[in-house]
Amino acid sequence: MAHAYTPGLRVSEKTVVRKERRLPIKGEVVVAKGDRVTSESIVARTHLPGNVQLVNVASKLGLPPEDLPSVMLKKGGDPIEKDEALAITQGFFGLFKSKVPSPCEGTVESISTVTGQVILREPPSPIEIDAYIDGEIVEIFPEEGVVVETVGTFIQGIFGVGGEKTGEIAVVVDGPGQPLDASLITEAHKGKIIVGGSHVKWDGLQKALEVGAAGIVVGGFDDPDLKRLLGRDLGVAITGHEDLATALILTEGFGEMAMAHGTFDLLKSREGKKASINGATQIRAGVIRPEIVVPLEADAESVQEAEGSITGLEIGSLIRAIREPHFGSLGRVTDLPNELRQMESESMVRVLMVEFEDGEQALLPRANVEMIEG
Repeated sequence: MAHAYTPGLRVSEKTVVRKERRLPIKGEVVVAKGDRVTSESIVARTHLPGNVQLVNVASKLGLPPEDLPSVMLKKGGDPIEKDEALAITQGFFGLFKSKVPSPCEGTVESISTVTGQVILREPPSPIEIDAYIDGEIVEIFPEEGVVVETVGTFIQGIFGVGGEKTGEIAVVVDGPGQPLDASLITEAHKGKIIVGGSHVKWDGLQKALEVGAAGIVVGGFDDPDLKRLLGRDLGVAITGHEDLATALILTEGFGEMAMAHGTFDLLKSREGKKASINGATQIRAGVIRPEIVVPLEADAESVQEAEGSITGLEIGSLIRAIREPHFGSLGRVTDLPNELRQMESESMVRVLMVEFEDGEQALLPRANVEMIEG
């Protein structure tokens, strides 16, 4: 049977999920291989060096740089408090003394008799990395981080904003075509991951933020509202660092788009279970998709079967069109011709035949679809 690989969304009921958790600089790994961890468990920690501040003490005191050591009250390596005197002149007969206070708390890093400057280092900032998902530590990177592994449901979205969040899944709509209205969101959804249907409007998103929901998973969202949320045009689509209390994940795209039935039914079946989500998205080389991970109890044999079931794009594969005029439509591959076909642009490309959910059939360039793995 003809087959080809087309990058696409994964919607897997049960698979092995592995997450690499690394520190930005070397530090300490605080777990061991084989440890069971929760999403909140700290797996590694370090300290980022504090910011540097330069103080031209010689200039402030009106002294030549070579005289700086004679007026310094602190030497290299000494701690210092904010507003504590760094240096002081003797004045005349003990009067009219001049001093230079420290602009910050920290440490005196160096004193230069060439420039007359004193370099201060602010206190280091602690950094802790959590496990993100409930699972087991299966690999250790000494002084750097770990790999956490779990068996669970794994769902990728089209686009998202907001970083990593955890919470119980709460489905608040009756079906994948129902919009997520503000009236469906209550105080009971604080800390929950709210699953809607086709669309969430601005008032619904605001209500979720007000009640402190961990995240929203929905089919679509309006592009103007995204600009309103972020306070700027997105530009190059790299997200995940926004300071948002509620992450937003779109499973279908922008506009009012019903969530795929398979995705909705799978999320519905996981209602009440703890999930980890991440809205980080990168739409360029090295694509990163927003994701939902629901850890499950599963046996190794069934997981191996699930992992081995994805062989690439082939007849019967579920796909989504990612270009007009069928953008967002789901369908099944019915044929994968080997020969190149000439399109309206007169370019020769590899194509596939697809039958969409409404029964319409179309011949599409393979580059215009993405496979939905499940």
